[in-house]
Amino acid sequence: MPPAKVLIVTGGGRGIGAATARLAAVRGYAVCVNYLENSAAAEALVEEIQAGGGRALAVKADVARAEQVEAMFTACEGAFGPVTGLVNNAGLTGRISHLDTAAPEMMARVVEVNVLGVLLCCRAAVRRMSRRHGGTGGAIVNLSSVAATLGSPGEYVWYAASKGAVDSATIGLAREVAAEGVRVNAVAPGMVDTEIHAASGDAARLQRIGNATPIGRPATPEEVAAPILWLLSDEARYVTGEILRVAGGR
Repeated sequence: MPPAKVLIVTGGGRGIGAATARLAAVRGYAVCVNYLENSAAAEALVEEIQAGGGRALAVKADVARAEQVEAMFTACEGAFGPVTGLVNNAGLTGRISHLDTAAPEMMARVVEVNVLGVLLCCRAAVRRMSRRHGGTGGAIVNLSSVAATLGSPGEYVWYAASKGAVDSATIGLAREVAAEGVRVNAVAPGMVDTEIHAASGDAARLQRIGNATPIGRPATPEEVAAPILWLLSDEARYVTGEILRVAGGR
């Protein structure tokens, strides 16, 4: 029997995270659905996966808190065995504004979740997956954004900066742990039909910018989940340190 595939998806209750968890379950992963506030969405997703014959667990954790990240990994391991995959999907944009009027505490929280959260989760994953630490290898996929290269002027420059940091961390960590059996890549979506746009204060942004992309529409969460699952899979076993743009030509 092949070894179990065990995946943690941070921010997994909704949007891209939920689509990733669903697809992973279909492809044989036991899935740990991480959430921070919306327990109802996470638990509903777990019930959906279980009803379809899959294995799933919802775990509350703030990814920007090291002790909560460790507890999340421990809970997942206790339920399903060693973690073999991590998708760092949890992230915030903050409210749309110019930088000179943005609240410092809001920007700090965005950077804390989007950058420190990714680093802490990657740290926990490497300490378990790396052959140097006695693991058997694994794969990490970080969620970046086209904002990292577009800069998001007039919207959320701080968010773009945080995703630029995710790109740098992806490249650096991939080269650091490649010989230890751990692959690290990122997916950089463009406009995706999720709740994040309304949360940023401009629900109309999705269609306004999405329809202006070369492909002519925003992406569905499932269209981002599929490349994520490919990067986790053995089909991508020689791919590491890459940022895969999934943005409809934008």
